[in-house]
Amino acid sequence: MQIGIIGLGRMGANIARRLLRAGQQCLVYDRDPAPAAALVAEGALAKPGLAELVGALAAPRVVWIMLPAGAATEQAIAELSALLQPGDCIIDGGNSFWQDDIRRAGQLRGKGVHYVDVGTSGGVWGLERGFCLMIGGEAGVVAGLDPIFAALAPGKGEIAATSGRAGRDQRVEQGYLYAGPNGAGHFVKMIHNGIEYGMMQAMAEGFDILKNANSARLPPELRLAIDVADVAEVWRRGSVITSWLLDLTAAALAADPQLAGYAGHVEDSGEGRWTVEAAIAEAVPAEVLSSALFARFRSRQSHTFAEQVLSAMRQGFGGHLEPSTADH
Repeated sequence: MQIGIIGLGRMGANIARRLLRAGQQCLVYDRDPAPAAALVAEGALAKPGLAELVGALAAPRVVWIMLPAGAATEQAIAELSALLQPGDCIIDGGNSFWQDDIRRAGQLRGKGVHYVDVGTSGGVWGLERGFCLMIGGEAGVVAGLDPIFAALAPGKGEIAATSGRAGRDQRVEQGYLYAGPNGAGHFVKMIHNGIEYGMMQAMAEGFDILKNANSARLPPELRLAIDVADVAEVWRRGSVITSWLLDLTAAALAADPQLAGYAGHVEDSGEGRWTVEAAIAEAVPAEVLSSALFARFRSRQSHTFAEQVLSAMRQGFGGHLEPSTADH
């Protein structure tokens, strides 16, 4: 297939690369010409603006937006809506708020332009590992885009099959999900990120307790000198908390057991807040997820080893560069 990709940051550029490697034709645009030029060397076609990109695509056109949620994405969709024709499609693969997807889809529907929201997980590792995709939109439109999603998804790999899944959607086992109508893709991704907050917080607090087992606050006979890097490594191998987050934590601790390069200032990108808001609207108790969000707020006032672990994980999977100790 042929696709236009707008926004060539950490994930956008790797989405283009993964599609190129799968034999898809990619037309790319970014305000910064450098990442576009790098992709041209790998087989993409770079365009100097949105109008030029749309004009070079064959109908029906497919444009994937990979921009920060909010104003940048809204502006790009507004500009594209004036350029695209009935039957064309906009895909938002960023972390937009799911209710914005419903509004945008309704606005574009009046112009005959399709809209698909895709929650995209994989961070800076997506090029090699593949991107886990959670997709919302019209079922027929999503089905027509299947070659794109299949190329981006991780595939079955070596993960064992789940018993009892006979007759279910096989795309899920490949790493991409048709979640439902517009908004469903980003809603599922929002909850995914809320859960991620909770998992990260639990792991970070556990390592903080381990590190402080030798604290001067304890009686000398009760102090334990625990090698947290070795604990992380052994837990990776057969324990019930084995995970990619634990892999990233083990790598960070092996490189620097004190995590001196991480101040412990932990940002949140929005999805955790929206997850808590959804829980409130649904009257669903979400004690762990809300506490994990509030812990990030507190991290911007004072820092613990737990927050340094969180910072290390965020950089590991998403390339998020938190302020370093030198900045505080």
